[in-house]
Amino acid sequence: MRQSWNFFKNFIGSIAIVHWKLFKSFGFGAIPIIQLRESLIKDSQLTQNYLVLIFSSCLIATFGLVINSTAVIIGAMIIAPLMLPLRGFSFATLEGDWQLLRNSFISVMIGSLIAVICSYLVGITIGFFSFASEVTSRTQPTLIDLLIAVVAGSISGYAKIRPAIEDAIPGTAISVALMPPLCVVGLTLSQGEWQLSQGAILLYLTNLIGINLACLIVYVLGGYAGSNELTRNLSWGVSGILIVLLAIPLVISFWQLIDKAKVDLSISEVINNYMERRDIKVIHSEVNLQNNSPSVLLRVRAIDPVTPEEVARVEEQLSKRLRKPLKVVFEVTPSIKVKSSTPAKQ
Repeated sequence: MRQSWNFFKNFIGSIAIVHWKLFKSFGFGAIPIIQLRESLIKDSQLTQNYLVLIFSSCLIATFGLVINSTAVIIGAMIIAPLMLPLRGFSFATLEGDWQLLRNSFISVMIGSLIAVICSYLVGITIGFFSFASEVTSRTQPTLIDLLIAVVAGSISGYAKIRPAIEDAIPGTAISVALMPPLCVVGLTLSQGEWQLSQGAILLYLTNLIGINLACLIVYVLGGYAGSNELTRNLSWGVSGILIVLLAIPLVISFWQLIDKAKVDLSISEVINNYMERRDIKVIHSEVNLQNNSPSVLLRVRAIDPVTPEEVARVEEQLSKRLRKPLKVVFEVTPSIKVKSSTPAKQ
């Protein structure tokens, strides 16, 4: 029995080794490691071109956030200067290449600081303005954002070792978006919105670490891992710890987002089914389920006034659906229909 088991293990091991060699031969590794390192060193230099791209990308993204224009923000994402040294940073941590590690780290840090300072100055110059959806959507990162960063980072790393698909970089930069969260940090800091700034910083770190981990995996699968086992273990260990530390707040934020979606759906159903009103339109809802007295603030437009009895009915039904006592408050904006006095033409 033992001989059969040993034969089975050796057989499976041989098949695995053969498949791994075939994978290494025809898989990811496309350019020599020396050529890859030279390219990454070039990308990680703090050059005039890199700084110009940082300033340009930051200003475009900041103005796009201010006017709430998705098209303008996408234009800033396509430039994607921060993606260049970040791939070098991943390779340097894997190989224990201190020169590349230093160059890429300095480029990423200086680029990030310039983006925050530049967007902060824009916010101070413009003065007070309301934060629209393009800003607020980047202050509530979830676990999905980390998964997006990992997938986009893996494509970015793969494109680096296979130059034939280097055109994929703009697309991955758009999906993972490193520059807009930094600009949100500067804008929110300029208005004293510290809580929003913390969310934007968390999103930026999520994207940064997700890309780094994905590039590490691609470089290993491509056969670029060096012989310094201590350095590799340290690199994987640090990345793993950072991923775990990030995952905790991201999971919490993800479930909070799901809870809010459930509440919003319940609000819509309760208003339609129990208020028996067709003139009410919910403009915005603020849900607070974290403290000892959960509450829901509804900003609505209505033609007729909302009575305390109707609010009590909504409060009762929402409490039943969510299985917790809630305090519901309506902020009502009167909605008036105005028609012209000119009779309709026959």
